[in-house]
Amino acid sequence: MKTSKTVEILVGAFVAAALLALFFLAMKVSNLGTLDTSDTFEVVARFDNIGSLKVKAPVTMAGVEVGRVSSIGFDQERYQAVVKLAIYRRFDRIPDDTFAKILTAGLLGEQYVGLDPGGSDTFLEEGSEIEITQSAMVLEEVIGQFIFGKAKEEKQ
Repeated sequence: MKTSKTVEILVGAFVAAALLALFFLAMKVSNLGTLDTSDTFEVVARFDNIGSLKVKAPVTMAGVEVGRVSSIGFDQERYQAVVKLAIYRRFDRIPDDTFAKILTAGLLGEQYVGLDPGGSDTFLEEGSEIEITQSAMVLEEVIGQFIFGKAKEEKQ
């Protein structure tokens, strides 16, 4: 009788630990556990297509997280997505001619903003706009171009 109680307690503890681990994994994958905007400055980038980029997506430079996407909007005059990036203040020496592109990471296809530094002597600051951007690569468009390219080759 005593061993059955011990087994039940151990199984319960194991199930509780597994649920806790799943919770932390879900928080990590969804990026809900991060985004402290108290020590950041905000810059803007405009893209023709952001794919499935989400608020709180990482902003990286050389593989290092330098910020997060703080908001996504739409410019009705220029017909572009307006992405606001919250850059951590400790990365205050990013050249103002930096190139921003939307990239895809991992098996789940999470999209993020990658920054490639320029060579300017002036740096991004609060309210700056990143002028040079590259939109997300949409898989359906790439497949369509490949298929239509093959169809043109066969006609000739």
